[in-house]
Amino acid sequence: MTILVMAEHDNQNLKSATYHTLTAAAQLGAEVDMLILGYHCQSVAQQAASLSNLAHVLVADDAVYEHQLAENSAALIHELAPQYEYIIAAATTFGKNLLPRVAALLDVAMISDVTKIISNDTFVRPIYAGNALATIKINESIKLLTIRTTAFQAATSDESKTAEIKTLSIVIPNSLSQFVKETLTQSSRPELTSARIVISGGRGLKSAENFKLLEAIADRLGAAVGASRAAVDAGFVPNDYQVGQTGKVVAPDLYIAVGISGAIQHLAGMKDSKIIVAINSDPEAPIFQAADYGLVGDLFKLLPELQQELDRVLS
Repeated sequence: MTILVMAEHDNQNLKSATYHTLTAAAQLGAEVDMLILGYHCQSVAQQAASLSNLAHVLVADDAVYEHQLAENSAALIHELAPQYEYIIAAATTFGKNLLPRVAALLDVAMISDVTKIISNDTFVRPIYAGNALATIKINESIKLLTIRTTAFQAATSDESKTAEIKTLSIVIPNSLSQFVKETLTQSSRPELTSARIVISGGRGLKSAENFKLLEAIADRLGAAVGASRAAVDAGFVPNDYQVGQTGKVVAPDLYIAVGISGAIQHLAGMKDSKIIVAINSDPEAPIFQAADYGLVGDLFKLLPELQQELDRVLS
């Protein structure tokens, strides 16, 4: 029984989601391989080789895989699939784009957003925007899973045991799609899904300019900045700030929700946070039902006061 874990990376470094996915894979108690698709990505392979619980690191290093587009990446995985009983990826944009295509090619069902592994064929996943949990038993010969990374600890390195790196010669051109460009938000703040503290804003902030109030506090706390879908749809912040069912799932030590009403779609992306603080002018806002601490009032008065207090305490 063997497992193939899909590595998520930028051709230079493994992304944190991969470490959490590897922990989930190790719980199945089988031999684990990791597949790295990319171009000039040997440094990623070296990082992966030192991770615990890995037997082999498979590397497909070619220009056709540089941007890890799902169309030809899925075709490569389809070729490798008969060697494995499980194919696993993180439930990120990358994994959600890739694994359903693999499932279609293999003509098997898949389970998305796994939060708990009960046995080799039984898994738990959230449904109804996280308001219920479903226990699912799957009988497919090849089981495809995406893993909710906030539900599993990150894997660690084990320098005493280095996984064998194998180079794959399979090159599958992509005739279906073409990479045009990417626009990345440059920030010195922590990445949203791995930050220990997240402060998010909603429609209550009223404008993109007012998000600077959150950014000042985030810089003081060393926090990442997030947003509700309403704030993203209004154009206050870029899409990659979005936290929620259709955005990023986070589980920081501290989550501060400012001007966010608390729709179930947003709660699905942050309710696993250890401590939730809500700031809202509406005492009946649903966010207060999920919050550990709540502050009712005008955020345009409360945020400057909070900033002043942080400056005093942290100066």
